[in-house]
Amino acid sequence: MVTPKLLEAYRLFDEANGEDPNKEEFEGKSYPKELLYALRMTEMLQDFEPNASEVLLLAARCQHIRRWEISRDQYEKNRLGYLRWREELKRFHVEVASKLLVKAGYKEGIIKQVGSLLLKRKLKQNKESQCLEDVVCLVFLKFYFLPFAEKHDERKIIAILKKTWGKMSDGGQETALNLSLPKSATDIINKALQNGKE
Repeated sequence: MVTPKLLEAYRLFDEANGEDPNKEEFEGKSYPKELLYALRMTEMLQDFEPNASEVLLLAARCQHIRRWEISRDQYEKNRLGYLRWREELKRFHVEVASKLLVKAGYKEGIIKQVGSLLLKRKLKQNKESQCLEDVVCLVFLKFYFLPFAEKHDERKIIAILKKTWGKMSDGGQETALNLSLPKSATDIINKALQNGKE
């Protein structure tokens, strides 16, 4: 259910993400990159789980809040550096989102629940955490997978696809198979899935 507080939180989140200096073109229009990502998360969540709770709606909209402020370049160029970057990002997103949720009028209980979802706790155990992860994966596959695949070798792409697939619920996987994707994307997804069965 859309509430005035939810709309105010969206406004604050979008205002924050609208300051992203990185731009992305989509359907002939230029967007701040993380604002576009947030809008895509909300749209995908509404399609995937029309009855999503207010907490889940909030978490989807602020999933990458001001992400550009912590650059991957600040960490070692290895697996450990990547993991440290991701963990720091999660904490940062919780901190920024929490302050904006206070401004929007939310109480501590809701803010903590949103933070828990952003930290991706209890995947596969908590229904809302899993739903958010499914939406993250679906947005990646629909909008970001093909540009990513064009920059990396097939072995790496297949490995990432397998990891992505493993994070998703059965419902998420089913939805992913029904996404409208370019043939080049579906071909490599099918190859990764077939490879995983061997």
